[in-house]
Amino acid sequence: MGHSLAADTEALKEKALLLRQHIVEMTCAAGSGHPGGSLSASDIVAALYFNQMEVRPDDPSWNDRDRFVLCKGHAAPVLYAALAERGFFPVAELESLRRFGSILQGHPDMKVTPGVDASTGSLGQGLSIAVGMALGCRLDGRSNTVYALLGDGELQEGQVWEAAMAAAHYDLDNLVAIIDNNGLQIDGPVADVMSPLPIAEKWRAFGWHVQEIDGHDIEAITAALEKGRAHKGQPVAIVAKTVKGKGVSFMEGEAGWHGKAPDEAQLDQALCDLRGEVQ
Repeated sequence: MGHSLAADTEALKEKALLLRQHIVEMTCAAGSGHPGGSLSASDIVAALYFNQMEVRPDDPSWNDRDRFVLCKGHAAPVLYAALAERGFFPVAELESLRRFGSILQGHPDMKVTPGVDASTGSLGQGLSIAVGMALGCRLDGRSNTVYALLGDGELQEGQVWEAAMAAAHYDLDNLVAIIDNNGLQIDGPVADVMSPLPIAEKWRAFGWHVQEIDGHDIEAITAALEKGRAHKGQPVAIVAKTVKGKGVSFMEGEAGWHGKAPDEAQLDQALCDLRGEVQ
């Protein structure tokens, strides 16, 4: 923060592209992982970590930091890429994704990974953690913001709505939830598996202030996050329309890439796609 948005837009796009490259490289190296939903959230995570959030990589547990809860914990690759590029640990660590003894396990673990604020992976629980954080920060008189990133398939979990109800009841205006609305989950289209639609209307009905944006438009994302942090009197939900597998031609809009890693040939194609090159 502290820079003009216009001047930062191109730099943020470059950061998001870098995160996407790391995602396909590290999942390929691991031979497993979840590239689809990591790629769809890359622009959002880039905006958070390189434009919006107040954090200290040299002091990850700084009490006045903004908090981030990756509710859809399987999208850990995008979080790890952001943390590495932000300086919480060396970028070279990304190559150790999902290996025994690595600080980068398949889902975020706050006890072993610098910069991870919450251990997540069991879908539906993350927003409750974020609500507790927001309440705690308010009780401590802190002015920081708690951000939670949820998947749209995750909205099928009942605990999400209990947490949403609690956040509105306590007027948690230091809480911003972002829904990565890519329309797909591991079993197929979210609307076919167990439809949470209409998403924005549901959050409004639960007492949240709602914004709807293009989740790949960096300017729209940063503007929504700024408004979200400034909004008073109620929690904020940002419904971000995204594309699963964004940036990689053969992954875009394909539910099969929810939890499958690219092989070496597919990695080469993915990197060409991301760089705008012809293979």
